[in-house]
Amino acid sequence: MMTGAVWLATWLALGSADMRWEPQVSGTTVRLRGVSAVDARVAWASGDKGTFVRTTDGGKTWKAATVPGAEGLDFRDVDAFSERTAYLLSIGAGDKSRIYKTTDGGATWKLQFTNAVPGAFFDGMAFWDEQHGIAFSDPVDGHFVVITTEDGGATWKPVRKEALPPALPGEAGFAASGTSIAVQGTSHVWFGLGGSAARVLYSADRGQNWNIATTPLATGEGAGVFSLLFWSPKAGMAVGGNYKKPEETAGTAAVTLDGGKSWSVPSGTSLKGYRSCVASLMHARRPTFVAVGPTGSDISVNGGRTWEPLDATGFHAVSSPRRKQDTAYAVGEEGRIARLVPASPVEPKQAPKKP
Repeated sequence: MMTGAVWLATWLALGSADMRWEPQVSGTTVRLRGVSAVDARVAWASGDKGTFVRTTDGGKTWKAATVPGAEGLDFRDVDAFSERTAYLLSIGAGDKSRIYKTTDGGATWKLQFTNAVPGAFFDGMAFWDEQHGIAFSDPVDGHFVVITTEDGGATWKPVRKEALPPALPGEAGFAASGTSIAVQGTSHVWFGLGGSAARVLYSADRGQNWNIATTPLATGEGAGVFSLLFWSPKAGMAVGGNYKKPEETAGTAAVTLDGGKSWSVPSGTSLKGYRSCVASLMHARRPTFVAVGPTGSDISVNGGRTWEPLDATGFHAVSSPRRKQDTAYAVGEEGRIARLVPASPVEPKQAPKKP
């Protein structure tokens, strides 16, 4: 029998027609907006009404539950590190923007951060490791709001305003999947914006100093950068578009090869519409991506240069493990969860036996 990694390599060589999303039973009917795969066995997802779900057997079974006291919150982002440890970020104005953490598999949760900045609205968080993380909010009075932790979330400290470039009028972030912020290595971080401009802020020192660049993604109401993914300090991908015009293909993807200083439109076939999240399927010389949105999902096997349709099922978020990226989970409306699997088992040909 082939291992999961060998299977995935075989599917990619054959093309996306040999891959499919296998539906799984989440145990909930609420809208799921965040997902975090730890490995082929463990994954967490999050959603509306204070809901989180977890699997420890590769999705054969999922357990759904609610964070006590958070029944009115919308968890748009989840970052998991094991079957026991995960962070949740809820969105909303004022004190609805919060961060919770569990270290016992969701049996109990500790409220680590509650926003106290009037007008702030947190969009996403990301972690370099279990102890070091960062989160960002929409601008307040023309200033971006960013917080960091160096002690596993026990304390979250604001980044000084002077370190961040000023925001433009009408500029804001998106909390569609919690992935409009991304980290790479031990110190690099980027977060994307939309509205009046589709820009990306970037830092090489864990958010202490920042620069900013404009991308060619769509702009205007409901448009901009919705998801970022970096596979090296220099090379990255941004996806998005206009969620109010989900069928439009223009301005849905951009790539960078200089750490986010400049962005360009991929040279080949574009995404088939607005996409809210992108993930890497496996480590490869040319990274392989899957992007999801309400009108379907797409795959690229050449580093985002060209894309082809994978499935018409709508999803809000997709995730693959941090290390061995040999699987992916996607989540969406009404508790939808699916895992990427081969369309049919493919076994390697046996070499003929010598007479």
